[in-house]
Amino acid sequence: MRLQEPSERSRHTCGTSLESFTLMQERLQSRRSFSIEMDRRRFVRNAALGSAALVSGPAGCNAPSEPPKTEEAVTKTEDWARPFELDEATVGDLQERMKSGRYSASSIVELYIKRIGVMDKKGPNLHSIIEINPDALKIADDLDRERKDKGPRGPLHGIPVLLKDNVNTFDRMTTTAGSLALLGSIPARDSFIAGKLREAGAILLGKANMSEWANIRSTVSVSGWSARGGQCRNPYALDRSTSGSSSGSAAATAANFCAVSIGTETDGSIVSPATTNGIVGIKPTVGLVSRAGIIPIAHSQDTAGPMCRTVTDAAILLSAIVGVDSRDPATAAGGVKSPVDYTQFLDSNGLKGARLGVVRTLAGFNTRIDGIFADAIDAMKRAGAEIIDPVDFPSPHMVEDGELDVLLYELKSDLNAYFADLGDKAPVRSLKEVIEFNEKNKDKEMPLFGQELFLKAQEKGPLMDKRYVTALTRNQKLMREGGIGRAIREHKLDALIAPTGPVAWLIDTVNGDFSPGMTSTPAAVAGYPHITVPAGFVQNVLPAGISFFGNAWSEGTLIRLAFAYEQATKHRRAPRFLPTAGA
Repeated sequence: MRLQEPSERSRHTCGTSLESFTLMQERLQSRRSFSIEMDRRRFVRNAALGSAALVSGPAGCNAPSEPPKTEEAVTKTEDWARPFELDEATVGDLQERMKSGRYSASSIVELYIKRIGVMDKKGPNLHSIIEINPDALKIADDLDRERKDKGPRGPLHGIPVLLKDNVNTFDRMTTTAGSLALLGSIPARDSFIAGKLREAGAILLGKANMSEWANIRSTVSVSGWSARGGQCRNPYALDRSTSGSSSGSAAATAANFCAVSIGTETDGSIVSPATTNGIVGIKPTVGLVSRAGIIPIAHSQDTAGPMCRTVTDAAILLSAIVGVDSRDPATAAGGVKSPVDYTQFLDSNGLKGARLGVVRTLAGFNTRIDGIFADAIDAMKRAGAEIIDPVDFPSPHMVEDGELDVLLYELKSDLNAYFADLGDKAPVRSLKEVIEFNEKNKDKEMPLFGQELFLKAQEKGPLMDKRYVTALTRNQKLMREGGIGRAIREHKLDALIAPTGPVAWLIDTVNGDFSPGMTSTPAAVAGYPHITVPAGFVQNVLPAGISFFGNAWSEGTLIRLAFAYEQATKHRRAPRFLPTAGA
């Protein structure tokens, strides 16, 4: 199979990443002038001017560029290094500004597009955005008129949202999971999530870069890299990993390229990039949020969730995307039968009287993370929480081999089902065809690592194989009844806590990722909810997070605890785009 030319419909979008920015910038220049009250923040100091080449679309994304290494690369006078009037603006802030008339949805979209244009493909070269929605400004104009005529639909009316590039949208954007194999693929309808966001009045601003195929292609992958998007960089230190696979969603949100974003997780792909990029991430209970129209890995663990700068914004976004969907049976079997407003759980005194169990088997990443975690525990005690330390908990290593086996079985089955739903318009129609495409285009698709996990998945049998059923049953029992459920029941806990993960590691295109583990596995294998919140910084540069996780359908409790911790500590701060952590 040769590298396919995009269709005329997709040529305007997926094949023109740089062109779309150029067209947008021309439109911004020609639009009416608007008055904005400048809310100037702290000048961005020690920011690095990225020395990488400009990414000009799929053909220019074959390998990552080297991040800047020295202070000589710093240029404070560049446009991207200047204060940004929407810096750290929350959903509530933006709504207040639109209500006052000082801003409109259109002006907010314009500002975010301009910021992306000068920072994502130039300046620090974050490579966090794959494409901008060419209709974003028109949608914003329509929503502005609707606000004037009828009032806002709700808290997300006119709010720009970025979607990970594995979330289907039926518009002029394509959905590729970062792969050239799906370039030009336009689904016949929105994903459930995209539809819910449109109903809420949100503006789908664009698609975020991601670890290609959600990091399931290779055992030595480089998190944040995709053939379509290039190497996503951490805005706190440009030579550090964003982690994966919701890398672009995390980096873009941290860098204030959007108000809020959507990520997806199978095991760690929301909470891991959230912690390394200093933001809040919610991995919901499997079945709370529909997976229909999302490029899958494994139905037993896959879910989508909010990636935001605050717990409040995450609660607002989660409220908008939950619901029963006939296309995803897990939602019908779930614990939420009607819409839930998760902002009702935002209680600054939510830690008072809470019983929290410390999972020491998930700690010990390094002494600095341990110190941040100790400070977090002390802060929760001061806020009135009762800490049970430690609680007995099985090691995640007990499910590692079985988990991967389950994921590979389900990957083959679920990915083939996704392609079948796309129909004749799909550039590839099976995992087998993706493997063949990658091999025939390996100079573009596999310049850094291979596809050994895809090959292993293709060898798997059907989902009635005894090996699959045994591994799935054993692992879920161990992490549900024998792990999270048992610990909460025996100690009468509200939730379990642990450090979310290690500090962001250096990007290594030779050896691949280096990470000593992650707290995500128990909740991921169990299919239970998990929230991470910023908890501090290593060397005053690299973010670290703390995790709250619990039984199925306990999102409200976890949001209450996470919000109270956030309000008591307020660790979130914007990145400085340093060339390296030691700068």
